[in-house]
Amino acid sequence: MKTLLRFSLVAILGLTACQAATPKPTNAVNPAGAYIIKNVTVIDVEKGLAIPDQAITVVGDRIEAIAAQTETGAVISAEEIDGRGLYVIPGLVDAHVHYYDAPTFGRVLIAEGVLLVRDMGMPNKYILSLRNELNRGVTLGPEMVAAGAMLDGNPPVIPSISLTVQTPEEGRTAVQKQAEAGVDMIKVYSKLDREVFLAILDEAQKSGLKVVGHVPDSIYIEDAAEAGLSSIEHWFGFEKVIAKLLGKPVNLIYTGIGTGYDLLLHLDEVDPSALQEFYQRLQASGVTLDPTVVTFKNWPNVDTFEAKDIPGGEYLSQNLLSMWKTQWAGQTEFPDLFWQNWVQMVREMNDAGVPLMVGTDLMCPGLVPGFSVHEEMAIWQEAGIPAADVLKSATFVPIQFMGLGDRLGSLSVGKTASFVLLRANPLEDVRNADQIEGVFLRGQYFDREALDKLLKEAEMLAQQPAP
Repeated sequence: MKTLLRFSLVAILGLTACQAATPKPTNAVNPAGAYIIKNVTVIDVEKGLAIPDQAITVVGDRIEAIAAQTETGAVISAEEIDGRGLYVIPGLVDAHVHYYDAPTFGRVLIAEGVLLVRDMGMPNKYILSLRNELNRGVTLGPEMVAAGAMLDGNPPVIPSISLTVQTPEEGRTAVQKQAEAGVDMIKVYSKLDREVFLAILDEAQKSGLKVVGHVPDSIYIEDAAEAGLSSIEHWFGFEKVIAKLLGKPVNLIYTGIGTGYDLLLHLDEVDPSALQEFYQRLQASGVTLDPTVVTFKNWPNVDTFEAKDIPGGEYLSQNLLSMWKTQWAGQTEFPDLFWQNWVQMVREMNDAGVPLMVGTDLMCPGLVPGFSVHEEMAIWQEAGIPAADVLKSATFVPIQFMGLGDRLGSLSVGKTASFVLLRANPLEDVRNADQIEGVFLRGQYFDREALDKLLKEAEMLAQQPAP
C-alpha cells in the first residue's frame, strides 16, 4: 500500500517557533526604484509567441510600460537592465504545495523563478497567517493562495491538518467555517462520503469558493467533475476509470491512499477510443487537472534516501528530512511504468483540451522546492506535450484558475511586476525556464548575484539541526 501524505502537526507548529532564528533576508537590488529592461524578448505565454526587441518599464510594484525598443520613453532615475539575449516570462507557479518549511522554501522558490504557490493543506492557524505575511512581503517567499485545513471523513487520513465531516450538514458547516476563516478554496480529501462531498460542493458554490483536491473514493471521477469539483489533484480516481474500461470490479469505498495504482500499469490494455470518450467528458465538465507526475517519479525509498542523492538536496532542511524519515518510514519507489503511463494520460488529456496546471505536491519525499516545478515541466515535455503548452500550464492557466489574472500570469501594462528573466527561449525547450538571470517579485529585483545569495542562505538554514 502506498500512503502519500502523513505528517505531524507538532512538526509543523515547531517551524513557526524556529523562524525567528533565520538570517536577515537578502536584499533585492534597488527594491524601491524604477527599472527599464531594454532589448528583451517578451514571451506571450497565452499565445505561445516570442516578441523580440521590447522594453519593459517597471515603476514600484507594477509594469508601467511594454513597448518596442524604438518607442521607449525616458524614465527619470530608472535603473537600466540590458536585456539583450534575454527572455522574460511571468513568474512560475507551483499549484500544489504544503508549505512546510518557510525559511528554506521561500528562498529557493524565488531563486527558481516560482513566484506564486497554492498551498493545498495545512492547519488554518499556521498557513493563513503565513499566507498573509508572504502576500504582504513580511516573510520572504512567493505569493500564496491557501486552502487551509482539508475536509475529510471520519477518521480523517491526516488528522493534524483536517476537519472531520460525517454528514451533509457537517460538511456545509465546515465550508462556512472555512469561508469565515478566510481560505481561498475548499480542499476535499479521500474519505468523504458521496452525499457529504456533494453537500460541500453545493455550500462552497453559495460561498463563492472553488472546491479542489482529491476525488473521494466514494464517487467516480467524472461524476465528481460534473458535480462541480474544480481541480483534480494527482491520479486518484483515474484508476477507477481504467478498472471500469477493463471490466474489473470497482469498489467505491476508501481502501487507503495510493491503493489501486497498479491499475495504471495496465493502461496499454484499455480501448483507446473509450479512453478518449472519457477525456472528452472530462473536458466538457470544465475541471482542471493538477497531475503532480514528479511526485511519483521522484518518490524514493525513504529508509535509504539521502539529500545528496538528488539535485538541490543541499536545500532540504534537517527538519524536512527528519519528517520524511519518520512519517514515511518503509515507503518505497513507484514502478517507472506507473508514472510513465500516468504522464501519457496527462499528454492525452492535454490533446483533448483538458486544462492542466503544473503542481508538485511539494513537501513529499524526493522533492526540492522550485527544482520540482522545473522537473515536472521537463517530464511533460519529454512525454510529448509542446513546450508552449507546458509553459502556459506553469503560468497562465493556474493564475486564471486562482482568479488572479487581472494582475499576474501574463505580461502587460498595469500588472504586478512579478516575472523572470531567462538566458534562453523556453518556447524552444521548456528546460530553458531554469536558465534564470534575474527575478522581479512585486517590483523587487533580484539579479543573479542576489539569487545566488538566497540559495546560500537556504543552504545554511538547511544545515541547522532540526528543533
